[in-house]
Amino acid sequence: MFNDLSSPLALLQTRRSGKPRDLIAPGPDDAQLRRILEVALRTPDHGKLAPWRFVIVRQDQRPALADLLETAYRAEKSDAGRLEIEAMHQFAHQAPTLVVALSVPVAGSKIPVWEQQLSVGAAIMNLLHATHALGFAGGWLTGWPSYNADVRAAFGGPGESIAGFVFIGTPAKAQEERPRPEYDAIVSTWDR
Repeated sequence: MFNDLSSPLALLQTRRSGKPRDLIAPGPDDAQLRRILEVALRTPDHGKLAPWRFVIVRQDQRPALADLLETAYRAEKSDAGRLEIEAMHQFAHQAPTLVVALSVPVAGSKIPVWEQQLSVGAAIMNLLHATHALGFAGGWLTGWPSYNADVRAAFGGPGESIAGFVFIGTPAKAQEERPRPEYDAIVSTWDR
C-alpha cells in the first residue's frame, strides 16, 4: 500500500463505498458534480454507443421520489406495512446528492448487450472514483426500486433499466475497511 495519497494509485487503494444512510452534507456542488459525471463519461465503450445515462435527483425532488417509491411499492405489495413504507421514504432521502444511473443499450447494434451493460457498470465505477478523488463518499444501491417497472418508467424509457442509485455525500463517521478477497483466491495464472 502506498503512503502518498497524492498518488493516483494510492488514492484508488483507499476508495470505499459509503453507506448512503451515513452520508451527510456537504455533497458536491453543481460544478463538482459536473466534474464527477464528466469522469463517468470517460469509460470503456465498445462502439462509442454511450449505452448509459445519468439523472440527477435534486434535494427538492426527494419528497416526490419518496411518494413515487411509496405508490409503486403499495401497488406491488398491497399488504405493505408501515416499516416497509418508511424504508422507501428513507431510501429516497439518503445523502445530499443522488444520481440515478440508467443502462441504455442500443438495440440492433453489433455490440452485444452484455458489453453495453458492462460499460454502464464501468461508468458508475468511474463516477465513484471521481467522487472519492474530490473527497466525498459514494454508495451504489440497487434493490427493489431498481427493478420496479413504475420506478423505472419514471426515470427511463422502453428498453432502459436502472443500473443503480448512486448516493453521494460526506461520511458522518470514519469509514471502516471491509474484508476484501484474498489475492491468491481470486487471481491465477493460465496454465495451458
